[in-house]
Amino acid sequence: MVTIYGIPNCDTCRKARKWLDKNSVEYRFHDLRADGLDEKMLERWIARVEWQKLLNTRSTSWRSIPESARQDLDQSKALQLMREHPTLVKRPVLELANQVAVGFNEKRYREILP
Repeated sequence: MVTIYGIPNCDTCRKARKWLDKNSVEYRFHDLRADGLDEKMLERWIARVEWQKLLNTRSTSWRSIPESARQDLDQSKALQLMREHPTLVKRPVLELANQVAVGFNEKRYREILP
């Protein structure tokens, strides 16, 4: 089963969900704010995509984090920040079996979805 992780009011998440509905792809939506984000999820995603791709440094959440916390960023520190602030995760994250897609890209969705 496909799981899409995001937040309901995110425009990109809405586009992805609309595309999934239009293409009759069954999925489960996981709200990162309401349902949470745990270390196991992040570890699964990081095993398949680089942590830099997963961390949204263009978000309002990123800009609200003190500069000192953003200095000397490495994978461990980035994962800690994402656990503390789930909205730092670039959305949506689509997970299917052993594949992960970050952000919405129609071509990528067509490649990995049945």
